[in-house]
Amino acid sequence: MKIDRLLSIVILLLNRPLIQAKELADMFEVSVRTIYRDIDSINTAGIPVVTYQGAGGGIGLMQGYRLDRNVLSERELADIFGALQSVSSYGGEGHQLLMEKISSVIPPSQTAAFRSKTTQMIVDLSPWGLMGPLEERISLLKEALEENTVISFEYISAEGRASTRTVEPYTLVLKGQSWYLYGFCTERRDFRLFKLLRMKALVKEKRNYTRQDIPLKELPWTDGWKEPQNIQPIRLQFAPEGRHLAEEYFDSEELQQDDRGGYTLTVHYPENDWLFGFLLSFGTVLEVLGPEHIRRRIGELAGGVAAKYASSLPQPQPTHPAD
Repeated sequence: MKIDRLLSIVILLLNRPLIQAKELADMFEVSVRTIYRDIDSINTAGIPVVTYQGAGGGIGLMQGYRLDRNVLSERELADIFGALQSVSSYGGEGHQLLMEKISSVIPPSQTAAFRSKTTQMIVDLSPWGLMGPLEERISLLKEALEENTVISFEYISAEGRASTRTVEPYTLVLKGQSWYLYGFCTERRDFRLFKLLRMKALVKEKRNYTRQDIPLKELPWTDGWKEPQNIQPIRLQFAPEGRHLAEEYFDSEELQQDDRGGYTLTVHYPENDWLFGFLLSFGTVLEVLGPEHIRRRIGELAGGVAAKYASSLPQPQPTHPAD
């Protein structure tokens, strides 16, 4: 990601008087032209980076200028380190390099304290299993984002409808353990959120696009389901043998012990396919008490699953009258 590279370059310049653009390009696997665009961005941010010509020249901070390390406190550096650590399985060598650079600016006398801060809370977003094709898709999309390249793919909607999309990619989103791409769909003439697992035949097109300035800070992909009319209160009951699952997935203050030794609680979720899959994942230890239409839908889905596997179940043997 560009922001990772910019921060890495700044940290390198803090620790080295001069560095060649070609060395930076090789280090971050981008073109020299991209490095010079990065230098322009760093200058725009108020850090004076100068290119010195001639033998022994290179890129460096303006003489006499040093970035006050207090701009980022050790606590803030530890937070950045922790954030990178949480997504290191997706960031490749770039994230590893940046973490090493951050570690390098910590004085040796404070290394132990810094390490302690970075291990106080670890958020591991990596999946349990291998990502396989998904990892390849993420890698290709990161390249397209870096190069502002248009992509195209076949897409299967949540309703099972197939379509071909051409998209200007803007950002990768990891939400609820699933990866999405937020981008401008040229077919719909609007921004859309695409789940990576529903993409097929993903390719980079041989044309670029001009990136629009959109306020991603507002997280537009969360707008729909947060609206009160899209949230459904759902009453759940966990059987006594499912108490450990209830305690694992829900806050203890939400759980109300019932007279059977189980739990009841009310949750608020958007009503969609994810909700039904989530509720069914608890199997027979969970019962939906209401609303009635969600309870009925869970019953239909569970009945469909049971019917599919009915032929694999032991069949009752015919009884014979006693001799």
